[in-house]
Amino acid sequence: MTALAQFRMASDQSLLVSIGDAISLQAHEQVRRLLHLLRTEPVRGVRNIHPAYCSVLVKFDALALTHSELEGILRGHLQRLDGVRLPAGRVVEIPVCYGDEFGPDLADVAAMREITAARLIELHAAREYLVYFLGFVPGFAYLGELPEQLATPRLATPRKSVPPGSVGIAGRQTGVYPFATPGGWRLIGRTPMKMFQVERGESLLQIGDRVRFVPISPERFAEMERTWR
Repeated sequence: MTALAQFRMASDQSLLVSIGDAISLQAHEQVRRLLHLLRTEPVRGVRNIHPAYCSVLVKFDALALTHSELEGILRGHLQRLDGVRLPAGRVVEIPVCYGDEFGPDLADVAAMREITAARLIELHAAREYLVYFLGFVPGFAYLGELPEQLATPRLATPRKSVPPGSVGIAGRQTGVYPFATPGGWRLIGRTPMKMFQVERGESLLQIGDRVRFVPISPERFAEMERTWR
C-alpha cells in the first residue's frame, strides 16, 4: 500500500496523502481505513483530518511535527491498512420531492439525457449511493456514483443561492445541500430532512454510509417539513 501512496506538502502546516489517482471503491476503503487509524490512535500535533475521494489532507502543528516526521508516521499507518476492520456504514433513506419548484432543473436534465422526467426519477431513486466524503459546507455529502445515463455537467453559471435540502447532480455525483448556499449542481428535487443539526454540530450522513432516495409527493413533503421544522 505504501508504494501506491504519494505525499505532498500542501502548506507549511499540512500534508496531503494521495491513495491512488482515480475515484474507486478500493481507494475509498483505504481512505476510510487511514482515517480510522488517525481517529482511534491520535497523533500528537495533528489538528484536523480532511478525507476526499482518494486522498487525506492532514493538518498539524508545525511546532510539534515536521512534514517528514508526519510522513514517517503515516507510512507506518499505511503498512497496517489491510488489517483494519471498519464498522459497517448505515443505510439512510432520504425522502425527496422531485421536479417543479422542488427540482427546477429536472426537466432540462431529462431533455439533455433524452429520457422522460419519470424515468429520471426512477433511475435516481433506484440506486444505493455511497458517502465518499463530506465537504464544501458542513453536512454536504458527496454521493456516488450516479447511473451513467444521468451523468450531467454542472450549470455554466452557478446559482447565487440554493435552497436547503435541494438534491443536485453534477457529473456522476449527487448530493443534498444542507444550507442555503451558492451552488452549480443541477437541482432535481428537495428533501424536508435536515442534513445538519446545527445545535449539535452533527451531520446526518457520515463517510461510509449508504443512501437511498425515496420519492414523495408535495403533500407528504409539506407534512414532513412541518414535523421536522
